[in-house]
Amino acid sequence: MTIKEFIENYSEDSQCKASFIQYRFNAGVICKKCGNREHYWLSTVEQFKCKGCGFRTTLRSGTVLQASKLPYSYWFMAMYLMTFTKKGLSALELQSQLGHKRYQPVWEMMHKIRIAMGKRDDQYNLSGKLEMDEAFFRTVNELKRGEIIKRGKGSQLQTKVLVMAESERVPAARRRGKSRQCKYFKMEVIEDLKSETINEVASRQVETGSTVTTDAYTSFKRLHEQVGKHKPVNVERVPASKALPWVHVAISNSKRTLLSTYHRINGEYLQNYLNEFCYRLNRRYIKSNIFERLLAVVVIMTWFN
Repeated sequence: MTIKEFIENYSEDSQCKASFIQYRFNAGVICKKCGNREHYWLSTVEQFKCKGCGFRTTLRSGTVLQASKLPYSYWFMAMYLMTFTKKGLSALELQSQLGHKRYQPVWEMMHKIRIAMGKRDDQYNLSGKLEMDEAFFRTVNELKRGEIIKRGKGSQLQTKVLVMAESERVPAARRRGKSRQCKYFKMEVIEDLKSETINEVASRQVETGSTVTTDAYTSFKRLHEQVGKHKPVNVERVPASKALPWVHVAISNSKRTLLSTYHRINGEYLQNYLNEFCYRLNRRYIKSNIFERLLAVVVIMTWFN
């Protein structure tokens, strides 16, 4: 969808609302009282009425838009720009483009969308041959009074992230450039680099039976307990760019994107920004309907609760 097409279809709030109603019908409204999925639409009060018990559900109830007073056009514009712009945009920039007076509601709206993106990607696990490595993102974190800032991996200004990527080796006959091709990525903020923490993330995000390649860091030594096969690589002998090519591409690209777009990120919200980055990255080949896919996720948010 081009900007011209988006303006033609969703320039007015009434157009956005009509589309949102249709998406809710397609997803199936679930009655909170009896669990019935069949509803009428009462246009006079703009609510869904359950065919079973008569309970009424508002249009925004049970979706990401619940409790929000921002116009539907704001939400549609935010989802469009967050999916079609390669590096995203800040809440301050979106506020300026929308002409909204207050910053906080726009900031909260964007974070709700990012949370929805993350929950959608949590519905599938990585499988096959994978790369895994830890990364450190510079963030703004609160320090205790008189606390000395540490250096290196233990610094309070560094947030730890576990990065995973599906990576298949490309046959020599079809090889152009890199020796591996990538599919899907996941990034998850972790509290520490203990083997128990990494294994817990792997148990949720990686299919049992997968083959995972990592460096020889001690925290990955027990990874074989959660995956089918663990292949540690000594990065002193094999450069990390060759042993784990796609993980390092994702790390460097995400750091540049976050730094250039947001400048300073609070560690408490880093996961939300990584959700947005991975959501776009995992759908890099389906740009034609990425906006519609996100709209469907926003509508059926109750399914992920």
